[in-house]
Amino acid sequence: MGSIVELEHVHVARGNNIVLHDLSLRIDRGEHLAILGPNGCGKSTLLKTITCELYPVVRPETRVRIMGRERWDLTELKRRMGVVAAELPGRQTLSITGFDAILTGFFSSSTLWPNLAVTNRMRERAQDILAQVNAESLNGTPVGEMSAGQQRRIMIGRAMAGTSSNDSDGSVQMLLLDEPSNALDLAAQQDLREMLRGLAQRGTAILLITHHIADILPEIDRIVMMNAGRIVADGSKEDLLTADQLGILFGREITLIERDGYWNAW
Repeated sequence: MGSIVELEHVHVARGNNIVLHDLSLRIDRGEHLAILGPNGCGKSTLLKTITCELYPVVRPETRVRIMGRERWDLTELKRRMGVVAAELPGRQTLSITGFDAILTGFFSSSTLWPNLAVTNRMRERAQDILAQVNAESLNGTPVGEMSAGQQRRIMIGRAMAGTSSNDSDGSVQMLLLDEPSNALDLAAQQDLREMLRGLAQRGTAILLITHHIADILPEIDRIVMMNAGRIVADGSKEDLLTADQLGILFGREITLIERDGYWNAW
């Protein structure tokens, strides 16, 4: 299948502080995995390293390859990796409709600027995406008038817009989701997770960044645990999603239950 991400002995600094320490990680095409850890452990910094928003400290042993390449034009990379940030949409995106917000994903832009040429193929793809994320009813609704859960669906659709594995440019269909259930109520969280399950079952690779155990979809079979800027465990969900392992990771006694493929902890 080949790899999407290859990191070897990566150290990343923010300001004068090293926040990621000697990380090595490989993610293959088609994998579904979750990066799990407490707040402040470096999960989002790792995501920004994968998307080349942050660069590692230069060391002889360090290697970063994304989709087989060590160098990327960042605009091209954004079109190939569908990133859904933890933050909700910015001001410019709030003023456009759900349909137009999906179209912005083809250009990695915050709005449809006058110089952007939208093709019929893009419009057809945007309609298909709205159906996939169960957001057809939001086609003409301004993003700023949507609930947080509806906005999250649109942002996931936006991320999907330029990442179809069937496109002739060889784009990789993969979603990188940073704390996707943030700011959502219980009903919206459940709706979002079921929608993501449908995408995973239809072949969209999922990389999930979270500290919520309940976010881990039944389709996710690999867990990478992080703490204090380091990968402390990497293995199957069966081996790592246990009360003992979670207790070590979060530093307290954990009770864990499973229902219908989902896990909850307290």
